[in-house]
Amino acid sequence: MQTNSELELALNFIEKTDRNLFITGKAGTGKTTFLHQIKKESLKRIVIVAPTGVAAINAKGVTIHSFFQMPFGPILPNQIANTSNAQRKFSKTKIDIIKSLDLVIIDEISMVRADLLDGIDQVMRRYKNRNKVFGGAQILMIGDLQQLAPVVKPNEWSLLQQHYHTVYFFSSKAYQEANVVSIELKHIYRQKNEDFIKILNEIRTNTLSEESAKILNKNYNPTFSPTKEDGYITLTTHNNRANLMNSSELNKLKTKSRFFDAEISGKFNENSFPNDEKLELKLGAQVMFIKNDSSQEKRYFNGKIGIVTDISKDAVTVKCPNDTDEIVTERETWSNINYSINDETKAIKEELIGAFTQIPLRLAWAITIHKSQGLTFEKAIIDAEASFAHGQTYVALSRCTSLDGLVLKTPITSNAIINDRTVSVFNETVEENHPDERILNASEIQFQLNLISELLDYQQFLYPITRLIDIYYKNQTSIKGDVIEHLQTIKDDGVAALMRVSNGFKNQLTIIAEDGILPENSSVIQERFIKAVDYFLSETIKNSVQPFSKISFSSDNKTVKSDFTKQYDNFQELLNEKVFALKKMTDGFKVQQYLKVRANAVLQKTEPTKKTTLATKRDPILALKLRELRDDISKNLAIPHFQIFTQVTLYAICDALPRSEKELLKIEGLGKTRVSNYGAQILEAIETYCSKNGINKFNEQKKEDKKPTKQISFELFKSGLSVKEVAKERSLTSGTISSHLASYIPSGDVDILELVDIKKYKKIIKAIEETEFKTLTELKEKVDKSFSFMELRMVLLSMEN
Repeated sequence: MQTNSELELALNFIEKTDRNLFITGKAGTGKTTFLHQIKKESLKRIVIVAPTGVAAINAKGVTIHSFFQMPFGPILPNQIANTSNAQRKFSKTKIDIIKSLDLVIIDEISMVRADLLDGIDQVMRRYKNRNKVFGGAQILMIGDLQQLAPVVKPNEWSLLQQHYHTVYFFSSKAYQEANVVSIELKHIYRQKNEDFIKILNEIRTNTLSEESAKILNKNYNPTFSPTKEDGYITLTTHNNRANLMNSSELNKLKTKSRFFDAEISGKFNENSFPNDEKLELKLGAQVMFIKNDSSQEKRYFNGKIGIVTDISKDAVTVKCPNDTDEIVTERETWSNINYSINDETKAIKEELIGAFTQIPLRLAWAITIHKSQGLTFEKAIIDAEASFAHGQTYVALSRCTSLDGLVLKTPITSNAIINDRTVSVFNETVEENHPDERILNASEIQFQLNLISELLDYQQFLYPITRLIDIYYKNQTSIKGDVIEHLQTIKDDGVAALMRVSNGFKNQLTIIAEDGILPENSSVIQERFIKAVDYFLSETIKNSVQPFSKISFSSDNKTVKSDFTKQYDNFQELLNEKVFALKKMTDGFKVQQYLKVRANAVLQKTEPTKKTTLATKRDPILALKLRELRDDISKNLAIPHFQIFTQVTLYAICDALPRSEKELLKIEGLGKTRVSNYGAQILEAIETYCSKNGINKFNEQKKEDKKPTKQISFELFKSGLSVKEVAKERSLTSGTISSHLASYIPSGDVDILELVDIKKYKKIIKAIEETEFKTLTELKEKVDKSFSFMELRMVLLSMEN
């Protein structure tokens, strides 16, 4: 991509500062390419989110709702922060990712409502830093407010308008607090004709002049009917119009319909399907490529139009105007990803959770303006008569590369241009407040000062330690142990004292910071930093770590114990992170080193307190079925699990296999009331299990009927557990479970993509095809070292079916 000053400035703000950014630009200015460049080159820990499934797939990220686990519908201020069960919904991995994030990229920000952006802020504060907007993470918002707008129903707006001036993201409370830098990308890559660019800009700002309208409407031709070879696509406002045109044109063709079924594996939401699940094509059909060519040849791009000239079982041949060669098009794969953390490198990695494989073609006599977002057409017929939303006419016209390939079915008048005045006013402020190199340099210096201050900041400790003291004094009679003296020492001599010193040091840094010199390059600041780290580390250990280790407590009140334990664990986690980071920064301050240390501090694996492991000698399938039964009863009666039966009791049931109420009463933890309430259901579950496994009334299992160990692993895996979860359930290694599951690959009972990442799978297939070998060991020695024996074995097995 050709570089320009705005792009360079934006990239520098991302890499060198912590400023929150709004990157905008007219259609065709390279916003999507910019996003992918950051993803490829940035050293920061990043996640990419988007407001819709299709936008997320295109941005190679995830939806806002899935990553931040947002409710659908209006999100009111503090709604998420005050939801008591939100903590249970987030996995440990998700929390670790959020806590260790440097940068969150939000694509298609124009479609994000104000309440949704505030919802993101609430989640980030909850799990990262409650005292900072977006939890202290940097936010990059990319989009064009003159294009697609947020969707809000009247009943939703009646609730939201009590809290927001407009529905747009810039009306959110988080945005107002975020001190956002706005940069507009101005170089247009899509259009070259200056007259056309001028017209588009006037439509964008609702200032279409008579002269421009006259030039534009020279392309008005209501009777225009393109030939098959012309390659025109009609852009229309409503889905039913586009579908009707495509169906009508397809039916005119006398050739036979051919169908391609999509291959869908793993998790892939139907609303996010990038193409038809059952794609109908015919010879002579006008089609559009809906994905960039993943091969080295780069024969086609998203939006390229052509005619189908041949159809085989696995490929479609397309002839495009002005192309010498025809394009043989095979299936492409769209990935649905989730974010996880690499166990070895601790990097945030993309984990394939689903794949959609289909021929990357769509019927293209017509398309909705909404679906044309991001596409480029050389020849297009615009039917904007029924424009119904803000920016729709602009989106349609800006898909075209020039006036030459543009045909208007209806003339463009001011009636077809719907712009929101609120957006126009906001965009004017963006243009007026464009940052320059001076602001960039000042922001870079401030970023480094902020990082130093963050390392020596103890404000986050104040909330959990204050809550612990508060819980103790309100429940003195029910909390036993050596508690309050140590808590008071930590608060007064540890947290409060270091907060005072930290604030003073922060003020000193601002004074001694030299103009134009980065703190990491300043010998004065480095000297002060090393001394400060040494002081804060020793004081933290003496006045926080040591007294904290002496605290012992217990309580018969389960609610009090739970509240106290929660804050106790929160404080311990913060303390571990702080000590870890301070110890790693004793030699001086460097930005990249600190960012890595900060993430590792969150992700460090502390040795957990050893607990007695509960286990059962029986088949874990029974334990799984009893847990499912307990879950159902818990949901139906709205009571906690332990009131039905505890984990200890569950395993006792598995081991004893009681077959009557009398035998049930002998199980520890199952009294008369529980047996009366749930006994029949428990016995039914046991009876079903025993019957299936040939176990008689005396709890003896016939040897010949004993279930193979690999079958147990297979059944647990198919019940929804991951390989790691099955291994944990069975007290076996993940390698053993993978070996069990591998035996089910040739039969097709286990899909190879459930066990091997699709990218790695393709690489292994290629390596196998290019390598001569006689044994698996020989193959392992010749291919990439990153391929494990098990992965190679599983891929070889998949090639047998």
